[in-house]
Amino acid sequence: MILGDRCTRDCRFCAVEHGTPRPVDESEPARLASAAAALGLSYVVITSVTRDDLGDGGALAFARTIAAVRNELPRAGVEVLVPDFGGERAAVDVVLDGTPDVFGHNVETVSRLYGEVRLGADYGRTLGVLSHAAASGEVAHVKSALMLGLGETRAEVDRTLDDLRGAGVDIVYMGQYLAPSADHRPVARYVHPDEFDELAEDARRKGFGWVSAGPFVRSSYMAEQAVGFAGG
Repeated sequence: MILGDRCTRDCRFCAVEHGTPRPVDESEPARLASAAAALGLSYVVITSVTRDDLGDGGALAFARTIAAVRNELPRAGVEVLVPDFGGERAAVDVVLDGTPDVFGHNVETVSRLYGEVRLGADYGRTLGVLSHAAASGEVAHVKSALMLGLGETRAEVDRTLDDLRGAGVDIVYMGQYLAPSADHRPVARYVHPDEFDELAEDARRKGFGWVSAGPFVRSSYMAEQAVGFAGG
């Protein structure tokens, strides 16, 4: 995770600290790349806090980090999991110009729950970021993920999957929401593993190239394998 450990938003599902972020550490891309090289990683997922305080939302930091990883590990795959950059297409383009193998941005939940769960975010904005990345032709795969158990209905999940596929997403993940603390949004229900299996089959029928769905699935689960099976 780059760009510090404080987020400018305060989503009800997230345990990342909310507050005023520290200044951007210009040495961070090189340090992250060195750490990835020392670990001998073959696949690197780069994500960040949301930085609404920055003019580009942190897009340049993503591009510089991708470049640093490419320099240290030229054969490694690189995936980014980005915030929405306030919906600014130019910021998305900066990240895409860094040539990640996978561009990820999580929808997180269904449209109806955004005002309760994703404070400061917008469902249409999220779809716009994803569709812009997919339409650019600059990235092999576009990925998103959503949590279940926040109070959504099965029909709403189905519509969300349709929206993601329509936006050009070809890799989708679905997992169980687990509240980080008693102060976060409580779990509305625990989804049975059989229902996750059914949702995965539904998603495959909709045309997603790779689907991961299960209680403990998170957005970086089997990330490298997903690229291979989705045709990367």
